[in-house]
Amino acid sequence: MNNTIRSAVALLGGLCASTAMAQSNVAMYGIIDSGLVYTTNANALGDAITKMPSLSSSFPSRIGFKGIEDLGGGLQAVFVLENGFGVDTGATGQGGRLFGRQANVGLKGSLGSITVGRQHNMSYLATMKADVLGPNLFAIGSIDPYLPNARSDNALGYLGVFSGVSVGATYSFGRDGSAAGGPAATACAGEVPGNAKACRQVTAMLAYDSKGFGVSASYDVMHGNVGAAGGMSSSDNTDKRSTLNAYVMVGPTKIGAGIVERKLRASTGALDSDLYYLGFNYRFDAFVLDAQVAHRDTKASASDVTMLAARLTYNLSKRTAVYAAVGQMKNKGTSAVALDAGGTVGAGKTQNGMMGGLRHTF
Repeated sequence: MNNTIRSAVALLGGLCASTAMAQSNVAMYGIIDSGLVYTTNANALGDAITKMPSLSSSFPSRIGFKGIEDLGGGLQAVFVLENGFGVDTGATGQGGRLFGRQANVGLKGSLGSITVGRQHNMSYLATMKADVLGPNLFAIGSIDPYLPNARSDNALGYLGVFSGVSVGATYSFGRDGSAAGGPAATACAGEVPGNAKACRQVTAMLAYDSKGFGVSASYDVMHGNVGAAGGMSSSDNTDKRSTLNAYVMVGPTKIGAGIVERKLRASTGALDSDLYYLGFNYRFDAFVLDAQVAHRDTKASASDVTMLAARLTYNLSKRTAVYAAVGQMKNKGTSAVALDAGGTVGAGKTQNGMMGGLRHTF
């Protein structure tokens, strides 16, 4: 009896030790980034405005939690919970979601990772390295707000990296459950009985990266449904984007370029456009200089738009930086694309702007 008890205790102790060794390694991280922005021609009267931005500054503010648990045999359990917020008011971003930037769990091994939940899709990942300004307040996200907000609700995702080649895809059963409005909330929850196309979204990416250059291509198709924003009021409506992106390193300078082809077939009509961008990133001492030019050619329309933007960042430390940016958005025809993401501009007007701010990461 005593031997049996001792054996049971030893077994229980071993299980407890194994459980303790397998506990998740959880990290908290974040960015707090804000400043002031001044833009001209913020309305039809040509008035200027000075404000504190909410959607983004040099980077969108966020707080997140991520964890890894080693399951043995090279397999890991992973999760990410990431909240976006506006420093100007403290309000939750991404359509009022608590974890609107990311909320997913998955498994990761030698053959790649599989994730379930709200996550970045392949349109987001494909442009990350070539778009030197990224989610800056003055950037290509002002022209196409979907690009820095390319995430999918109710999604299954796969991403594998093999000798520099990245292969990824996502499949969403309902791409966007929030009805709060804006590029990050389009009221298309999907998962409708008898209509598998309702709010479905599929994205795919193929990329190659080396030390000196990289290239990526992606495809993204979204379906609509009743009540969805952007004229996507039927599951037969589609919004398709195909991207081709590349970058090359020339000493300390990165040169990045790409094209985003969009084909929208909405209840309100068809719209085709090509968005081209070219930029560079140059690092010297504690400074980083980024500059970019972008042009959207709207087919069968005079409402094209051209953007010029530049940003200078000075790193006070590894975690804290100050920055200044200038930009111009030239609207033609009836185009009314604001230089600052989420801002306003009079139709057909050229908008100039400047911005300064402070960023801290933790």
